[in-house]
Amino acid sequence: MGSTGEQGAEVQQRSYWRWSKQDFLPEESFQSWGNYKYALSQTHFRFMDRLISRSHDGIEICELRKQSENDMKRCLTWWDLTWFGFGAVIGAGIFVLTGQEAHKHAGPAIVLSYVASGVSAMLSVFCYTEFAIEIPVAGGSFAYLRIELGDFAAFITAGNTLLESIVGGAAVARAWTSYFTTLLNREPNSLRIHTNLREGYNLLDPIAVAVLATAATIASISTRKTSVLNWIASAINTVVILFVIIAGFAHADASNLKPFLPFGSEGIFKAAAVVYFAYGGFDNIATMAEETKNPSRDIPIGLLGSMSMITIIYCLMALSLCVMQPYTDIDPNAAYSVAFQRVGMKWAKYLVALGALKGMTTVLLVGALGNARYTTHIARAHMIPPWFALVHPKTGTPINANLLIVLASALIALFSGLDILSALLSLSTLFVFMMMAVALLVRRYYVREITPRKNLLMLVIFLLIIIASSAGISAYWGLKPNGWVGYVITVPLWFLGTLGISVLLPQQRTPKTWGVPLVPWLPSLSIATNIFLMGSLGYQAFVRFGICTLVMLVYYFFFGLHATYDMAHQQHGPGPLKDNDEDTIGKAEP
Repeated sequence: MGSTGEQGAEVQQRSYWRWSKQDFLPEESFQSWGNYKYALSQTHFRFMDRLISRSHDGIEICELRKQSENDMKRCLTWWDLTWFGFGAVIGAGIFVLTGQEAHKHAGPAIVLSYVASGVSAMLSVFCYTEFAIEIPVAGGSFAYLRIELGDFAAFITAGNTLLESIVGGAAVARAWTSYFTTLLNREPNSLRIHTNLREGYNLLDPIAVAVLATAATIASISTRKTSVLNWIASAINTVVILFVIIAGFAHADASNLKPFLPFGSEGIFKAAAVVYFAYGGFDNIATMAEETKNPSRDIPIGLLGSMSMITIIYCLMALSLCVMQPYTDIDPNAAYSVAFQRVGMKWAKYLVALGALKGMTTVLLVGALGNARYTTHIARAHMIPPWFALVHPKTGTPINANLLIVLASALIALFSGLDILSALLSLSTLFVFMMMAVALLVRRYYVREITPRKNLLMLVIFLLIIIASSAGISAYWGLKPNGWVGYVITVPLWFLGTLGISVLLPQQRTPKTWGVPLVPWLPSLSIATNIFLMGSLGYQAFVRFGICTLVMLVYYFFFGLHATYDMAHQQHGPGPLKDNDEDTIGKAEP
């Protein structure tokens, strides 16, 4: 999206690779120490302004895109998005976490863990699909929440999404190294550097760093070429997955499924919260809406189609592993490779390791694409320096945003173990998806300057009841997993909160193309399942989550708040649009 007149000529003449202060801190609050001190003195006022202010569809779709100076190239179809769905999701989660959680927490019931996580993930997919069609921008959940819940909620969610992006990339890269060593017929940690650091951080992984750098480089060169490479790698991975399922059932021993629930129902949901990581990545498809030729048609096919098939594949793969050997014998590090070796198919472990490497490589490739685009839109809003919003004029890709994500991921991947990363990642992912379901209900039942204040108050009350009752269900499950008294209170409260929205509040907005069915019941169920799975994680994940959130808040109050305040108050509505922008708004706004 270019500018007009002299300003457009000036933008075109500026080099992409520039490093001036104005590219990182162009806002008025950072032009001098005096300005910054004044901005800090206005923190409370500015926070209240950002807390109650809301963005608009037109600003997110058109106005903010001008911050990138160059357009991303519209080159993707439903076929690309479907394969991106496979590439983004099938990787380290199914090949590594299945064995880890079956061995430690769920036993053969790991299949039910994947069912529970799959249902929760599909509910979130519905919410993402509706938003991505209505607001086709690279910002994903950040843009959606800025419109429906405001800047502060969007920032907290954006921070967790960036954390998910960075930690997720690191986790997959660490798993890549483990399977690479299996392919070389070596011990999983043999290629890592052993140090005297604290356990969990004492195995340095330079290979993971190299893999991350390679994926980011490929994604920065061309979106279209990355898509083609993803097709090829995902097709190979699909062949390996079919082999795993068929060969696994060919060597099935039903006695290995007994006992089916060695850790009880508590183990199922504890494992479900962790293996939710295996479903993560589908939200990257929503961030590619700007590069999709026909978002209203292609995004539903790509998202819903790929995730439905992936859920079935995961359950079949988990079951094939558990029927091959007792859960006590499953290797937590390279479960499938070792399982085939023990049933006499030694050669198969190399094929499985190769397929796992292919899968994890595509996860890193698609992650590099989606995460960079999400970061780009956050930078467009000046939540982080706008230098990261720039799109390269030749490649049509956000190279600077890619650099930010890959450098942070590489630093974490170098030190941290997969078990530490996966628990933190699942919590951040579940939190973001819960917020998306809340935002979907707000979008359907509240429209500024139209919805009566009484209805807004009722909506807030019902949402609080749904969230509080969901938290109560999760807490009671953690305290008394075999009890029932607490559910007599919390479950009816959740039902009444959802029923109140359904019966007492009229929907203020109807999607034009595709919308979540059974509103408000499905979004409300998404809130409940995400909160429930969050409560199934260990306290250490919440401690790390709390520390990361505290760091985010410090950054927000000292930088992000003032940058976004200045950015918002220097805008006076959307500027001139090109014809295709007007068409987009016509499709997106109610």
